[in-house]
Amino acid sequence: MTGTAGTAGTTRQPTSQRHVLAALALAQFICSFAGSNMNVMINDISEDLDTTVQGVQVAITAFLLVMAALMIPGGRLTDRYGRKRCFLTGLIVYAIGALLSAAAPGLGVLILGNSVLEGIGTALLIPPVYILTTLLYPDVTSRARAFGVVMALGGVGAAAGPLIGGLITTAISWRAAFVFQALVIGVIVLLSRRIDDPLPPDPTRSFDTVGAVLSAVGLVLVVMGILAADDNVWLMIALLVLGALVLGWFFRSARAKEASGQEPLLSPSLFRNRTSNLGLVTQNIQWLVLMGTSFTVAAYLQVVRGYDAIQTGVVFTAATSGLLASSLCAERLARRYAQRTLIMSGFVVSIAGMVILIVLARSFSSAWAFVPGLVLIGLGLGAMLTPSVNVVQSSFPEERQGEISGLSRSVSNLGSSFGTAIAGTILVAGLSRNAYAAAMITLAAIGLLGLTAAALLPRASRTA
Repeated sequence: MTGTAGTAGTTRQPTSQRHVLAALALAQFICSFAGSNMNVMINDISEDLDTTVQGVQVAITAFLLVMAALMIPGGRLTDRYGRKRCFLTGLIVYAIGALLSAAAPGLGVLILGNSVLEGIGTALLIPPVYILTTLLYPDVTSRARAFGVVMALGGVGAAAGPLIGGLITTAISWRAAFVFQALVIGVIVLLSRRIDDPLPPDPTRSFDTVGAVLSAVGLVLVVMGILAADDNVWLMIALLVLGALVLGWFFRSARAKEASGQEPLLSPSLFRNRTSNLGLVTQNIQWLVLMGTSFTVAAYLQVVRGYDAIQTGVVFTAATSGLLASSLCAERLARRYAQRTLIMSGFVVSIAGMVILIVLARSFSSAWAFVPGLVLIGLGLGAMLTPSVNVVQSSFPEERQGEISGLSRSVSNLGSSFGTAIAGTILVAGLSRNAYAAAMITLAAIGLLGLTAAALLPRASRTA
């Protein structure tokens, strides 16, 4: 199997690789865009569909939650059906969901199209993005360059989502933003014709259906528990405990299957790699901070400051610029600094940005008060997104890329769900300046946990 990947990596033409990388990066862009662009449409969607800000928050969080819950099964399906087939299937499901969302007459149909179908499509198409990137670029430096492009567009999609969504919403309507997503999917499908799966699919591979159900239900219960915090504390505790029990059942089932010689959905042995575990923690917290900050600032600017969608989006260009600048330097940074150093530095800069966002927003009423903090957050996140992914993916051989890619993306999207849920819960409880500060302080405190995990990484990360 190693020889197969190595041959594929040496015989594939550079031009073909560039087209493939463009397709993979655009796929990450549109999925990240979908997770953040609705933040500036909160007022427009709630008014048009006759719902509430909390209702739109549920739709946003549900999209991220479906991705997180199904990403592990999605990663495993790539082994059985092939990375290219799963990628294309995910694109088609996503496009159907985007068009359905564009025509939604009410919140229920919007949740079906955006949260469910787009979430399922993303869970199918994102694991192949990271598996193919890992297999096509065998050494740390070239892989850092490739992941730098993928993560740059992913980060830009998340950070520029409010601006692009704001421009489209103001110029046309919020529904046109979903049509835009479908059009981008069409471009990706055309570019995907050049994809050549480095590893053949194995139809004989088993699929742990029970494990898939348990993992999805457990993750859903945990995030729903967080969402219930502002309504009923006892319900929150009950959901969190129940979710933890279901996830415990999932891991116990996985250990039993592995001990009996069967193939579980997620092998417990993946968690025996300390470097990968720490890398997964940093990934989770990075996306938690990114999506939590995006939701907090966007909601505060619109609901408290009275900004419209395009004004809010313009403010977010600061984060986009910082993230794009540092992400595109990923290859150069990987040559000069250890991945641990980059991840730690990224957390330090991002936390400093959050502190500045709190201080300046309290002291000044101008929109410029948000720019310095957002720039720092963008720079910090852009510097550490790529090395965190590289640390995790490089910790395992190619035959385990389906498993670790699904787990990695699930952990990252779970972080996005947590970020939106935590920030949204604090804000919905009381949309005021104090609530904004409380949300940002909470995100900064969680960022310190990420910094601690990064500090525990080995000083020199080795590839598997």
